[in-house]
Amino acid sequence: MINLKLTAVRSPALWLATVSFLAAVLAVGPVAAQPMPLAERIKQCAACHGDDGNSKIEKIPSLAGQPEFFILNQLFLMREGVRRIEAMESFVKDLKDEDLQGLSAHFAKLPPKPTEEKVDPDLVKRGAVISDQKRCGSCHLPNLAGQEQMPRLARQRIDYLIESMKSYRDNTRSGADTAMSAALGAASDADIAALAHYASTK
Repeated sequence: MINLKLTAVRSPALWLATVSFLAAVLAVGPVAAQPMPLAERIKQCAACHGDDGNSKIEKIPSLAGQPEFFILNQLFLMREGVRRIEAMESFVKDLKDEDLQGLSAHFAKLPPKPTEEKVDPDLVKRGAVISDQKRCGSCHLPNLAGQEQMPRLARQRIDYLIESMKSYRDNTRSGADTAMSAALGAASDADIAALAHYASTK
């Protein structure tokens, strides 16, 4: 706080200079925070989701090749507090609408790569059967590439898919799609593991 006693300033010239200085300070006000460039926000995302959008960190999803609208929708839900992910809260709270659009467009254009996790061929075969039974391809497309608000499952991390599907089944996922909870309601842990291994190979 600036504390100036103008009555103590006896020189007219000094008094005028002091008043002018004080007026200038008050006119400026607090300095507004500068918006973070999109490139910097992309770097923040890359720290966990991979430089090319393909995650190498356990239970962290790959974003490469996800439908643009899906990414935008999820970021919006996180920013608005509908989908609560503690690790993401500090990143999404200050995102502007143009940031949502820029990030979504960026990651949607990146090519998804196969997971580096160990894939069990027997689980892949079983997962293919379960996927047909549950008609996963009707929403996520036959190649599981996703569309609109439906996420890409193909080439996603196995451990992330398992954790995500369990959260749907167990109704522990905030902001979840109720259709997914219904589809996985009767799925066993073994079924979910098989689906995850199958999807990762598509």
